[in-house]
Amino acid sequence: MSFQHEPVLLREVLEWMNVKPSGVYCDGTLGGGGHSEAILAASGGTASLYGIDRDMNAIHAAGERLARFPGFHALSGNFHDAAALLREAGAEKLDGALLDLGVSSPQLDTPERGFSYHEDAPLDMRMDQTRGRTAAELLNTEPETEIARIIREYGEEKWAARIARIICEHRAEHPLLTTFDLVRAVDAAIPKAVRMKEEGHPARRTFQAVRIAVNDELDPLEQALKDLMACLKPGGRLCVITFHSLEDRIVKRCFKTLENPCICPPKAPICTCGRKPAAKVLAGGAVKPSEDEVERNPRARSAKLRVAERLGRPEENGNG
Repeated sequence: MSFQHEPVLLREVLEWMNVKPSGVYCDGTLGGGGHSEAILAASGGTASLYGIDRDMNAIHAAGERLARFPGFHALSGNFHDAAALLREAGAEKLDGALLDLGVSSPQLDTPERGFSYHEDAPLDMRMDQTRGRTAAELLNTEPETEIARIIREYGEEKWAARIARIICEHRAEHPLLTTFDLVRAVDAAIPKAVRMKEEGHPARRTFQAVRIAVNDELDPLEQALKDLMACLKPGGRLCVITFHSLEDRIVKRCFKTLENPCICPPKAPICTCGRKPAAKVLAGGAVKPSEDEVERNPRARSAKLRVAERLGRPEENGNG
């Protein structure tokens, strides 16, 4: 698998990350190392950067790509555990951190990974192929109600109940083993007239939902954001790129809470809860890709970048 692909919102990430010479950075979703390479280059090659990924193919590809930078360190694991991974690696407090959420282009473009509904392949969808249940194992064992919940909540699919019922009917005759087995179930569940009117592939929301469930992408996200924010120096920035509304809402809500954690009644004359802001939201909300980037890289169309800066006193800059 080649992990060479164009990093999304690269110019905007570099602008808002405010890269410094000899700074310390974390790329929690290393992928092919495109963002990491640009951050290291922007530092003049003097920065330390810790790249985290649970896909060993990505770790190996990025390791080769970034071998010329002495400050690059690859960490095998999940960004949900970034604080522990950074601590174990002896990393100092960070000047910046980046999360580029979702599936990388190389993973989508490698049929045998099972992420794509355009290619017939084993129904896997695991970002870390060494552990966890595959999509096939999930869909062939979970009860109909749970499958419906996953598709409804993670895919925002209005036909979720019907898709779950058809999946269970199909698996009673033959286990769902390939991506096209799942596509056929979705096609059978969604009326043809609806499928013909829709933009995009009718199975895209179901595939998104199953992928999120297989990789447990959403439930730990808010805590992971808070943990990464705590790993920053005061003035350090956390940049997060999202690709769908579920992720973006979590990031937006978390950043808003970090900026305004007060739980006192709105009409209270003074704050008595004692909760202090931990971050300041930057960039005026979400930064979107330029028209030129979307034309050059259609997968950037739905991308949004949100940025928050850690608050605090300079003396808090200890080792972390």
